[in-house]
Amino acid sequence: MKITETKIPGLFIIQPGIYEDSRGYFYESYNERLFRDHGLDFRFVQDNESRSGRDVIRGLHYQLHPYAQTKLLRVLEGVVFDVAVDMRLNSPAYGSWTGIEVSAANRLQVLVPKGCAHGFRVISEYATVFYKCDEFYYPEFERGVHFADESLAIDWGTEPGKAVVSEKDSKAPGFADADKNFYFGEI
Repeated sequence: MKITETKIPGLFIIQPGIYEDSRGYFYESYNERLFRDHGLDFRFVQDNESRSGRDVIRGLHYQLHPYAQTKLLRVLEGVVFDVAVDMRLNSPAYGSWTGIEVSAANRLQVLVPKGCAHGFRVISEYATVFYKCDEFYYPEFERGVHFADESLAIDWGTEPGKAVVSEKDSKAPGFADADKNFYFGEI
């Protein structure tokens, strides 16, 4: 398993070891001991899965502290462009974003730390996304950032008018107006 940190502290790209032969493939998508050996010590409590069609953008979502979530994401079917935005006040990467193509074929995983807004755009005809969370979902603590906020300048690879977005996500505030109660190093 190869674990690489991105420009956003605590945001990791995980490349599992894949064992393929004539029967197919096998890999460990999660191993608590290996993660802990890399300093990634989480207790995941909830698994989520979504299936969406081409150009659907889900996000950018997060939960406020004390119910912020670390997410470990992978794609079971199709291809997505996965994005995380650092919302942690006093973070060296505050307000910046990282995007990576994650697919069933490349089998990459993304570990999104607490205090980052997260979303993805479906690139393929359909995509099934699976992610583990280290905190339960609390709707009253859920927040969002508008996916097309000009200050973030995220290149989703599609025109905002072509994106398929939920009503809730289309009404999310911009980054400057979004609720933030995260401090880098404190959550």
